[in-house]
Amino acid sequence: MTEEELKFDVLIIGAGPSGLSAAIKLKQLAMVKNRSLSICVIEKSASLGGHIISGAIIDTVALSELLPNWQEENCPVTNKVTKDEFYFLLNKTQSLKIPSFLVPNSLKNNKCYISSLSDVVKWLGQRAEKMDIEIFTGFAATSLIYGEDGDVQGVKTGSFGVNRDGSNGKNFEPGISLKAKFTIFAEGSRGQLGKLLIDKFQLDKNSDPQNYALGIKELWEIPKKKSKPGSVIHTLGWPLGLETYGGSFLYHMRNNRVSIGLITGLNYKNPWISPFQEFQKLKTHPEILKILEGGKRIGYGARSLTAGSLYSLPKFVFPGGALIGCNAGFLNSARIKGSHCAIKSGILVAEAYFEFEKNNKNSKFVLLNNYEKKFKDSWLFTELNQAKNFKALMNKSMILGGILTFVEQNIFQNKTFFKIRSKNLDYKSLKKSKTYTEIQYPKPDGRISFDKLSSLPLSGVSHEENQPIHLKLKDAEVPSLINFKIYAGPETRYCPAGVYEYLDEKNQPVTQHSKEIKLQINAQNCLHCKACDIKDPTQNITWVAPEGGGGPNYEGM
Repeated sequence: MTEEELKFDVLIIGAGPSGLSAAIKLKQLAMVKNRSLSICVIEKSASLGGHIISGAIIDTVALSELLPNWQEENCPVTNKVTKDEFYFLLNKTQSLKIPSFLVPNSLKNNKCYISSLSDVVKWLGQRAEKMDIEIFTGFAATSLIYGEDGDVQGVKTGSFGVNRDGSNGKNFEPGISLKAKFTIFAEGSRGQLGKLLIDKFQLDKNSDPQNYALGIKELWEIPKKKSKPGSVIHTLGWPLGLETYGGSFLYHMRNNRVSIGLITGLNYKNPWISPFQEFQKLKTHPEILKILEGGKRIGYGARSLTAGSLYSLPKFVFPGGALIGCNAGFLNSARIKGSHCAIKSGILVAEAYFEFEKNNKNSKFVLLNNYEKKFKDSWLFTELNQAKNFKALMNKSMILGGILTFVEQNIFQNKTFFKIRSKNLDYKSLKKSKTYTEIQYPKPDGRISFDKLSSLPLSGVSHEENQPIHLKLKDAEVPSLINFKIYAGPETRYCPAGVYEYLDEKNQPVTQHSKEIKLQINAQNCLHCKACDIKDPTQNITWVAPEGGGGPNYEGM
């Protein structure tokens, strides 16, 4: 079958908040200048918002820049934050409420809104489609197209109907070549192609290593009498303790719903830690339990977050394209917010593209250096610059980091007099299993706490099962020889979807008496969180996009 080729002026990979914002801003500018501009956005999810999951508390500053009348256009951002509480959980039963005046300014949510980011993305997509922006859902970009000069000229999408053994099935359809004058990569955290681009063009040559966190979230429906729309709770301390970076959130949404989750820094040291199990423990704390008791869990999901500092940002332009949103690392970990950063980066890249086109009509390809200049002149740079020490401080010590962050933000009003850099890669932080005592997690009660496999149906996850496994091992012997023997198989714990399990020669769970050990990959469970690609201590696992349309389907998340 002949491979189809389509051409556009601008191609955008990923229909999240950054990608859709870039598309909308490009179209707005084209309309002002009365210029024809063909824009295509491709999205690996089967539907808009299907792979989008976040807390989410939204700062609307960037949304107001993009669409000033958003409040009049049936936007799902309506639930304003009315109450902000912060707790230090001392242990499994005790807690200490932190007075507001002792909370760092970055963790206060004045003038922000609680919303489902998935719903916001659906709404942005509808705005984009009304502007005649082409959006193709269910198409995963799997490889890059380069020109003779090494510039990026587009992407190829994955084929459909390929069998597990690599042969073409009866419903085989080849991928499509999508070419453009300029390609914007908005794949989200740890994007497959963004990772390749950073490596090829050495975009992180002068940057600190990017740090990541894993966010695991559930959506609950609680009794009406307990519902307090607009109320926000954040916690730190138990169950993660003070050696592991992280904390929890609980947001009261409308319609008696609560968004609850745990963020765990993927630079944790103890290989016995299971972020999923830590989250299940969190919900049993009296401060949390009193809200969830009598409620029903209706949604589940997970994703990685780019959680490094300003110092971790790569150079985000290269011949023919640019990185935006979480693909570049635009998330303010000190505020636990990224959607406003993502939207602003989409606005900036669109403005930079039009400026470049105006001044460089005869250029061979687009090299958008003015995008980086616009970023440094923007409030986004100012905001990230004010928080540039946060992650490094918290990585060194949760207590000392919290105190110094408070001093820097609340007393010195973000006038930074010192610079803290972090040079540690997340996967290198994992220690040998014998260094720690194995953690014995309590069995789930099926009421407040659950196991992974019973959680998956609430994520809507689905994959064509006969397709090739999209979690690639560079060396099939490494899991049993190194990961299991040295680190006690950490992939079985850091994965929030039960993708990885070690089996013996009889395909039974491994015990201390097992003679043969092999890693089984249940790729159909994958939530596309990328934790394995980030945390695998041997960097032997590579996440690549599966057949388009597969993965989770997050509703209201």
